[in-house]
Amino acid sequence: MRTKTIFICLPAILFMAASCTPTKRTGNPDDGKITMQFIQVNDVYEIAPLSGGKEGGMARVATLKKEYLRKNPNTFLVMAGDFLSPSVYNSLRYEGKAIRGRQMIESMNAAGFDFVIFGNHEFDIKESEVQQRINESDFQWISSNTFHLQGGKAGPFAKNKSGQPVQPFPETYIQTITDADGTTARIGYIGLTLPFNKSDYVSYTDVISTAKKGYNQLKDSVDAVVALTHQSVEEDENLAREIPGLALIIGGHEHDQRFSKVGNIYITKAMANAKSAYVLTLRFNKNRHTLKVKPKLVKINEGVALDSTTDLVVQKWVGIANKSYSSLGFDAAKVVLSDKEPLDGRETEIRSGSTNLTKLIIASMIKASPTADVVIANAGSIRVDDILTMPVTQYDIIRTLPFGGGIKEVEMKGGLLIRILESGLKNKGTGGFLQYNETLRRDDISGQWQLNNIPLDPGKNYRVAITEFLLTGGEANMEYLKPGNPDMLKVTDFPSSDRRFDIRKTIIDYLEAAK
Repeated sequence: MRTKTIFICLPAILFMAASCTPTKRTGNPDDGKITMQFIQVNDVYEIAPLSGGKEGGMARVATLKKEYLRKNPNTFLVMAGDFLSPSVYNSLRYEGKAIRGRQMIESMNAAGFDFVIFGNHEFDIKESEVQQRINESDFQWISSNTFHLQGGKAGPFAKNKSGQPVQPFPETYIQTITDADGTTARIGYIGLTLPFNKSDYVSYTDVISTAKKGYNQLKDSVDAVVALTHQSVEEDENLAREIPGLALIIGGHEHDQRFSKVGNIYITKAMANAKSAYVLTLRFNKNRHTLKVKPKLVKINEGVALDSTTDLVVQKWVGIANKSYSSLGFDAAKVVLSDKEPLDGRETEIRSGSTNLTKLIIASMIKASPTADVVIANAGSIRVDDILTMPVTQYDIIRTLPFGGGIKEVEMKGGLLIRILESGLKNKGTGGFLQYNETLRRDDISGQWQLNNIPLDPGKNYRVAITEFLLTGGEANMEYLKPGNPDMLKVTDFPSSDRRFDIRKTIIDYLEAAK
């Protein structure tokens, strides 16, 4: 409540001369202090709890916000990028259309998200699908350096809901908050996304120069500037050094929970799939012109109840998905691995090297195709971009390789095999990077490919088990790898009754047999 000033005129006998003295009268005087809180999650691809229901879940995120909101109405829920993709739902259809993140937007609306920014994976899906998801959202998007490219011209992405004015995404955003005694504060926001995904409908500006421009536009008219980012922690640290006046960097992109501090600027990133959240408290003292920031990590697990309203939405979509999986022959809830180390499926790791997850996939292909000399899979078919913790269910295998696809066996010339392997090396850091059996290696000195320590012979025939997508010619630098290539002598397809028809069933069979 704002203070009211009442002027009381007193007789001159009480003073040297008559005067009108201002006197404040209020039950809750404006103390010049105000507190706000952000609840931060990032890189969330799953709406339901994981790890056997023990961790994460959008309904728990909703509960967390409500709990803090009851204590402080200036509490805001933030998604720091990557939520529309990758997801197993993106390979499913509902009401005759590809789902493509619809389940996430509906869940986030129910949970009460306030602010979001683009992550690089938002642009994995089609332009029209991104626009549909934007139109369905109820929260505020902020996009400082990421723009919609249409007809060769870059402009802001915009929300275009039926019956409402078009709402272009702001490059900077100012929010005014007020507390019970009338203290106000103005917070400025910038939203930054790494220029990773080069989709033909997206245009980026330089992160640092854009951030400096936005900060300079905001700094003199707000009490604090907060950066919402989706980039590496090293890039966030550089941002903090370049703009030391930032109040806070709320970040995403890494999945394994990061915390850093550069000068007075905290940089926070929660665990992927809402297994944790950062609660960030900002305390303003307007009288002293000070701001104190306090970060707190909160685990989102069984100790956090499921919000009933949000859970209804989650269960609706889980039911839709399970019906689809069942029709494909999967038992989504069945545990296939319960007592091993977590499986690393993070893109940063599998697109430049091997992990225990990629080795498991390759081992399952070897078991399924015992006569193959070589087995090859592209890292881009692995879309989980997460660490799978125990227990691992069939659903985890489905979400690891959401597009499925089969294994084909190809008799090919050694020269073609060498060309494929060299293309895989050129694709390091992208989805076209290849995973293959450990008996195959490239000598660093000679550059020669060897199988069981014997150099590959360009003129010899080799039997290669390879993922189906790679034979379409659609992978980067592998446009030659498609039907009609004269060095592919024979291609063996497998019927739907064969587990090699779907690589996910190949992996499940391998794990079941190993129990």
